[in-house]
Amino acid sequence: MDLTYTGRGVPVTDDMRAFALHKLARLERIEPRTTRIDLEVIAEHHPKPNGTKRVDAALQIPRKTFRAHAEASDVPTALDAVVDKLERQLRDHHGKKRTQKHKADGIESAHVSPAPADTSE
Repeated sequence: MDLTYTGRGVPVTDDMRAFALHKLARLERIEPRTTRIDLEVIAEHHPKPNGTKRVDAALQIPRKTFRAHAEASDVPTALDAVVDKLERQLRDHHGKKRTQKHKADGIESAHVSPAPADTSE
């Protein structure tokens, strides 16, 4: 997995890199085909004067890219929110893949009405 960090208005420190690597490892366990994660940390000056930090992330797997962003007063909180959003997207994607595969195989037993019971009187 290739992990890139970009900081706009914020220096990317080694502590930030270590924290991000620790958090993003969870995503790689969910989706082992992950080829690249782009992480961008942005210091927002406008419209909020308190110096909000925004984290944008793009997780790439073959033929699909998942994107998420979050804002918070500090980078670790925003990174936690981004990881949660990406994890939800990956889990939804896995559910969709499984459902489409079952539909393609013709296995839709949940929608089939039960056969009438034999009642001999």
